[in-house]
Amino acid sequence: MGFNGAATLALLILLVSSNSFNMCFGQLSSNFYDSSCPNALSTIRSKIRSAISAERRMGASLIRLHFHDCFVNGCDGSLLLPEEKTARGNNNSARGFEVIDEVKSEVESICPGVVSCADILAVAARDSSEAMGGPTWTVKLGRRDSATASETDANANLPSFTDNLDELISLFSRKGLNTQDLVALSGSHTIGQAQCSTFRDRIHNEANIDSGFASTRQRGCPTSGSDTNLAPLDLVTPTSFDNNYFKNLLQLKGLLHSDQVLFNNGSTDGLVRTYSESRSTFYSDFASAMVKMGDIGPLTGSSGQIRTNCGVPN
Repeated sequence: MGFNGAATLALLILLVSSNSFNMCFGQLSSNFYDSSCPNALSTIRSKIRSAISAERRMGASLIRLHFHDCFVNGCDGSLLLPEEKTARGNNNSARGFEVIDEVKSEVESICPGVVSCADILAVAARDSSEAMGGPTWTVKLGRRDSATASETDANANLPSFTDNLDELISLFSRKGLNTQDLVALSGSHTIGQAQCSTFRDRIHNEANIDSGFASTRQRGCPTSGSDTNLAPLDLVTPTSFDNNYFKNLLQLKGLLHSDQVLFNNGSTDGLVRTYSESRSTFYSDFASAMVKMGDIGPLTGSSGQIRTNCGVPN
């Protein structure tokens, strides 16, 4: 065989090896289920819209589930297992698990053992945003589910409502997310509610807060007791995905300490101003950040499993 023939053979071997690698350790793809479960996305969308119609708050809860899943050892569905459910940032706080279970049951009925719980979380977050008037994006698919979860890892990796700006920037950076991603993703707090125990110290003790806002919130959250009383994260349009969250920060009406640190004479003040002035810029950056977050440490190819029941390993 001459040089050209040998080179051609070598190239073919390289291509075959590369294709084999991609099949075994495939990257995420937006058309992953086109052949194996073509009705997966429409089925998920229908169930999510029904859940949000029944309870508007659920949209925020489902976006949060995807976030809390990805930040602990990657987007692998481990949040849905008991060990992570009981972590500090999730216990008696994360919600919407029953919706994910209902979606999974519906998808299993049409395509048994095909669609992962991790992918359902990712799609549910996108569909929730869209259903509440927020941005949409193309979800990359093909994640597989972890067979294990860790309460310790969840405690170490989930952001806290007490975090300051440097702590948040550092935590997001460890996940491959930059400061713009941090501020954009924080904008999901334009929907949803928080428990009194998470904002009590801010409304009673912090100085960088609008006095009227603090007084209003104090009525439902006294200095002790009433820990589970709820207040909207966005006092203006709490059930619509918009950019009022950032407008609130400019007025020192961020409910959580970890919200207001984004606008407190720090490095993120400019981004908060930008998003408060341009909803389209916020939507674009939020969508990009959600795609980027969805790429954190997925299990693909032959790694992990496709859980039949999202709450327990196979």
